[in-house]
Amino acid sequence: MTRPDGWEGFAADWASDQRAFKTASWGKVMMWIFLLSDTFIFSCFLLSYMTVRMSTTIPWPNPSEVFALEIGGKPVPLLLIAIMTFDLISSSGTMAMAVNYGYRRDRKKTVALILLTAFFGAAFVSMQAFEWTKLITEGVRPWANPWGAEQFGSSFFMITGFHGTHVTIGVIFLLITAHKVWRGDFDNEKPGFFTSRKGRYENVEIMGLYWHFVDLVWVFIFAFFYLW
Repeated sequence: MTRPDGWEGFAADWASDQRAFKTASWGKVMMWIFLLSDTFIFSCFLLSYMTVRMSTTIPWPNPSEVFALEIGGKPVPLLLIAIMTFDLISSSGTMAMAVNYGYRRDRKKTVALILLTAFFGAAFVSMQAFEWTKLITEGVRPWANPWGAEQFGSSFFMITGFHGTHVTIGVIFLLITAHKVWRGDFDNEKPGFFTSRKGRYENVEIMGLYWHFVDLVWVFIFAFFYLW
């Protein structure tokens, strides 16, 4: 039977899986689909934030002042945010190295790098909790803001909270993955949750895809919310 041309051929390929996803497992494909759907959600949040900020007639707070930390009695603009950004970017590097050593079957280095990535993630969430606590004590609420437009509080808690939830979930799954790598589940094909086929460390890579996505989203949040 001759394959149809154009869009009909494209649809036939995907429907019968003749050419699509030949080099990718369903686990990796499903992660990409999840990340694509999550991209739409974060995009809606950021677009809503930009729309509200450009349309409000009340002055918007200056992020450099709101997110400043006092060092030696002098405010340092965006110091904590810069540390948080460096933290997440560093975690992307350690996660990439973990994937590399995973495919080399180097369990010790893989586990060490995954745990280091989880540490960076936990440190990020801790700094974000400190940032939330600081703003709440200063009077910022989802419905109120002492420095100007009330939408600032709702935008801040919604966007950073949603992203922080992703980081927290990522840390949990990093710890699960590290435990399974250390126990040798990917080598022994031990049945259980989140276990790949024997000799395959693809789940480490799938976890890496999620983590890199979380880091990339933070870059956009940092640019649009804190630098604008």
